[in-house]
Amino acid sequence: MKFIGAHVSSSGGVENAPLNAQAIGAKAFALFTRNQRQWKSAPLTKKSISLFKERCEAFGYTAKQILPHDSYLINLGHPEEEGLKKSREAFLDEMQRCEQLGLDRLNFHPGSHLNKMSIEDCLTRIAESINWTLEQTTGVCAVLENTAGQGSNLGHTFEQLAYIIDKVEDKTRVGVCIDTAHTLAAGYEIRTVDGFTETFKKFDEIIGFSYLRGMHINDSKKELATRVDRHDSIGKGFMGLTTFELLMKDPRFDDIPLILETPDEAIWAEEIAALYAME
Repeated sequence: MKFIGAHVSSSGGVENAPLNAQAIGAKAFALFTRNQRQWKSAPLTKKSISLFKERCEAFGYTAKQILPHDSYLINLGHPEEEGLKKSREAFLDEMQRCEQLGLDRLNFHPGSHLNKMSIEDCLTRIAESINWTLEQTTGVCAVLENTAGQGSNLGHTFEQLAYIIDKVEDKTRVGVCIDTAHTLAAGYEIRTVDGFTETFKKFDEIIGFSYLRGMHINDSKKELATRVDRHDSIGKGFMGLTTFELLMKDPRFDDIPLILETPDEAIWAEEIAALYAME
């Protein structure tokens, strides 16, 4: 079964995210469990935690249908000690919030070298940050999102993601989220049957489908290999519809959250319905 949803608002409290997801006909959702543009946030209240769990149960959302996203400020490969310390502490807080909410995965962008360290050293540091966090938490999988490769961001090749996974000690608690727009921008041709087939053959060989914990299903405002991260609504960018039709018919993408991060939230319900019509 396909679990399609969107990254919905949790404004007013995390307990509002399941309501917002249900309102657009989503069978999955993503959310921020704290303010994504601040280093520190107030702890989750017992009331918020309880209501979140009650509403998820009422609407039929299990942990495998929910893909929380961490703060954009966090850089687990930060080249400087202070930035690394702040990032690790914030990431630990995010993982602990997932524990409190009964969620089993946390999606994050791997990190950036900021042109101050080598790619390999930065990838190793990201893996060390993951290990540091996993040692202090239980039950939550750290889910690496592939990036477009914009600026000094790492994780835009399958090889880089595999390098990080290889250095994570507990392989049961690390996974991958593939963003379609990032994949195209990073240089993987997924718009044709042949290109899609070849790309995911490479993904399986280099990383493995056993690590796939979610997807972001976005069209792209930028062309192939531009290394620029700009999402577009489904069918309105450079992606075309073939990618999404192939995804919807492929059982390898069943039973994981497939999350829209498209720019026009007013049409999310339409996009979800249109994707289900492709099955």
